[in-house]
Amino acid sequence: MNTIKIKIESMANGGAGMGVDKKKRPFFIPYTIPGETVRATVTMEKKGFSYAQADEILTLSPDRIEPRCTHFGVCGGCHFQHINYSAQLKYKRAVIHEQLARIGGIETTIRAAIPHPDPWEYRIDVELSPCSDEQGLGFWSPSMRRVMPIESCPLIDPRLQQLWDDVDLLLFDLRKLTLRVGDDGDLLAAFEIDNVEPPELQVDFPLSVAIVMPDRTAASLIGDHYLLQTVNGRQFRVSAGSFFHPSPIMAGKMVEAVMAYADLDGTENVLELYGGVGMLTAFLAEKASAIATVESNPDAADDMAANLAEFDNITLYNGVVTEVLDMLDLGSAPDVIVVNPPRGGMGKTAVRSTAATRPQRIIYVSNDIATLARDAKVFDRFGFEMKEIRPFDMTPHHYQVDMVALFLRKNVKE
Repeated sequence: MNTIKIKIESMANGGAGMGVDKKKRPFFIPYTIPGETVRATVTMEKKGFSYAQADEILTLSPDRIEPRCTHFGVCGGCHFQHINYSAQLKYKRAVIHEQLARIGGIETTIRAAIPHPDPWEYRIDVELSPCSDEQGLGFWSPSMRRVMPIESCPLIDPRLQQLWDDVDLLLFDLRKLTLRVGDDGDLLAAFEIDNVEPPELQVDFPLSVAIVMPDRTAASLIGDHYLLQTVNGRQFRVSAGSFFHPSPIMAGKMVEAVMAYADLDGTENVLELYGGVGMLTAFLAEKASAIATVESNPDAADDMAANLAEFDNITLYNGVVTEVLDMLDLGSAPDVIVVNPPRGGMGKTAVRSTAATRPQRIIYVSNDIATLARDAKVFDRFGFEMKEIRPFDMTPHHYQVDMVALFLRKNVKE
């Protein structure tokens, strides 16, 4: 394998430092920091770029610190524990700028990233996979190319760590085990298994157990198949297969940004796409005249119906966004559209259908800057300009950053 000496120039999306050699060939090197000079071994060469592994840091960045977790650098769950927290926010903002410019051809106002008030022990859920040697549960290790056993994680709520320590199971067909904790301290273990028959289980402490099907619907094995989470004083039911943000505190800050961008005065009609369990829907419904919301996951739609039972100005559609948009008769153009797609983004068809409704503004919530940049380019082509984007550090020490972006309709001739 070739060895190179290279200076790290920037942070790439995905968490690796990036530098170029004398031939201007980009190298992506995990666990390095812009400004550092490293000696590294080339591990993979692709057309136009290469990957390498740092063997020695020749020049240290002042942002480098000692990681808290003993698994860091082998476990794939974190990318930035070697970087002080304020610098993590700086690099995440820089990646947003680079991805918007390179993928979307977009220049816009990027606000400073909102920091997490406590960047440790913040996660209310943890996803575990069985180790290949059947020795317990762990996380995927990119360097080892297998699931490695993990004893503890400094990012998860201590109550989840205790539950993890107490779990003793042997399921040969287990694919994933997700542990969650509710705002009242209730605990939920959700199994995803290959066998269609649910396992026989016994628990000797308060714990709900559910099985999650491939379509993300859940069935209860013990207790309830959902937990309760609170965001900005409002409580939400969240089923085992429904998505919810890993940090309710930061989810609340995102809600505030969405509401500020929506700027509702009580007269507006709102269309919400990918509504989830109704977290954003509830706060929008408090300020809007009427809101139509679309969600494809049946359990999430059921959660939403339960969470929004007090409102009479909400119409819920359970279906695929593109299909619902094709049949939806809104009567008139919505004033505001709010979208919160999964990591894969919306895609050209959904963007085109959304833009065709001709709202005054679109608010896009995302946790993947690459797909947001891709969709923003399409929105621009169909007459909507990204005016501003605000990052939120929902997941400290991970390269991922959550964002709320505001698009306004351009003044163009019909």
